[in-house]
Amino acid sequence: MRYFLEFSYKGTAYNGWQKQNNALGVQQVLEEALAKVLRLPIEITGSSRTDTGVHAEQQFAHFDLENEIADFELLIYKLNGLIPRDIAVKRIIPVGNDINSRFAATHRKYEYRITKRKNPFLTDLAFQLKADLDIEQMNEAAALLLQYNDFESFSKIHTQVNNFRCTIKEAIWIEAGDMLVFHIRANRFLRGMVRALVGTLLEVGKGKRSVAEFEQVILAKNRKAAGAQAPAEGLFLVEVGYDFI
Repeated sequence: MRYFLEFSYKGTAYNGWQKQNNALGVQQVLEEALAKVLRLPIEITGSSRTDTGVHAEQQFAHFDLENEIADFELLIYKLNGLIPRDIAVKRIIPVGNDINSRFAATHRKYEYRITKRKNPFLTDLAFQLKADLDIEQMNEAAALLLQYNDFESFSKIHTQVNNFRCTIKEAIWIEAGDMLVFHIRANRFLRGMVRALVGTLLEVGKGKRSVAEFEQVILAKNRKAAGAQAPAEGLFLVEVGYDFI
């Protein structure tokens, strides 16, 4: 039997999603908790990878068992009692044995959150930036992302992917009070893509690049053409979509 696990986490204390030999990832924490409760070695496959310090309000992973789970709520209760407070299991969903949490996802949505004032309640949960930004220009540049599908300029180098194509369906900055949030939704994202996009769009907002120059960055298909990555603490994976959930 295959099961989907829905969960969320604050990524500050973790070296990203993926388990590693010399650092702690969210995947390792969940696998160890599942193995302890189920008394079986468990491997889980995540729907998306997140980097060190990046958060997830909604994340999925799948795992396989020979036997059916008798009581989902009891298992969730036991898991949440074992794992740290910065990770929370929400749901366990039985699915077909051929459904992969990564490849079956129809879309992913991220938000990048900026606070314009120092706020102790947003420490590690938003990027503090006091600069004056031209949000209209940033949104004009962001709208260009919907017209292209090759985003090699915003991908980490030496990453093992077959192509750099992504279909972006939403890319917009929304300001509300002291918060400025970038919303972006696509069928897939490249490693480091959202933070590189945000960093480059902030350069547009600061007047360091024009909208036309931002378009040239897209066309360059070269990571060196784009700006620096925005800090990790402002980035949230907020939604992973499936046709059957």
